[in-house]
Parts: sequence; C-alpha cells; structure tokens
Amino acid sequence: MISAIILAAGQSRRMGTNKLLLPFRGETMIRQIVRTVLKSRVDHVTVIVGHEADRVIHNLSGLEIQYVCNPHYQEGMLTSIRVGLEASPPQTEWALIVLGDQPTLESETIDLLLEAKSSTVKGILVPTHRGVRGHPLLFSFRFKNEVLNQFQETGLRGLLMAHPDEVQEVEVPSEAILRDVDRVEDYKREVEMD
Repeated sequence: MISAIILAAGQSRRMGTNKLLLPFRGETMIRQIVRTVLKSRVDHVTVIVGHEADRVIHNLSGLEIQYVCNPHYQEGMLTSIRVGLEASPPQTEWALIVLGDQPTLESETIDLLLEAKSSTVKGILVPTHRGVRGHPLLFSFRFKNEVLNQFQETGLRGLLMAHPDEVQEVEVPSEAILRDVDRVEDYKREVEMD
C-alpha cells in the first residue's frame, strides 16, 4: 500500500494569510493539491492539519481522505510528517510526502515516481527536473522509525543524507516539482503560469 501524506498544518507566516485557502483554478490551493493526489495511483490519502484546522477541513469536505491534526505544528514540518507516518494504515509499505503548497503538481508526476519504485531496489525516490531535486518524496516504510526518531535538525533532508546509496532520482518532465508557494510573489507566479 502507498500512503500519501499531505502537509497542510503550517502557519503561512511569510504569506501573511493562510496560503492553502487562497483561490486557485476555481477552488483553493489545498483542494487542488488533494484532488491531484487522489487522481494518482496512491492507495490512501492523509491530510495533516494544524493551523486553522477547521477551515482547512471544511474546505476539503466531500473528498475521500483521512484528516489528522498535528498538535505540534508550530514546531515545524517534520512534526507533521511524523504524525502522518503514525496515522498511516498498518499495511502501508511506502509513504509519499506531499507539500500542500504545490498547486501545479500533476498526478502524472506522482505516478512516474510510483512506477519507478517498481524498477529499483532503492528505498527513497526523489523527482528531478533537469537534474534538480524537488517534491514530492517517496520512501519505503522501512525508514519509518528512523524518521520518527531522528533528523530533528535536518528534516527529511537528513534521511537522504544518511542513505545516499538508497536514493533513486526520477527525472520528470514537469518543473512544478521545483516550485512551492511561500510568498505573495510565488502565488502570483503560479496563478499567472497556470
């Protein structure tokens, strides 16, 4: 089973408002990204909420997803990843970590990662575009305990640094893997490029 964990708990400090609820393609950024993940070949989707959790959950009503609230969301992204790993179904074999602020990510890109998993013995798959690494990240659940207990300072970068021989880069055609939305200018760029 492949479980997607979508990170939607952050405070959007640099944006000044909850960026996940900004309009995008006739809905919100977070609803767009969740629907993209649901269209892919993942088996289960968990959305990690925290900041303005009720508003985010309300915005995602009607979608076939699990919600989990991260009580420690103010302590950073790794806490949300850990909450998601703990909440994943017991039959999970792979975790896909998806940023909630990549509204132009395509389900085809996710599926390319999932297909690449079948043809490698490596346990960490990273999408690249023209050789530059991006998101989302797919890793084997055999690394679950390590992520739960280590990498406090480095986050998931620490996992990649600890196991360079386990990393499989997967070249994808879409440069959306390299872009996320942190500031107003990022949001304007994504809307204009769409």
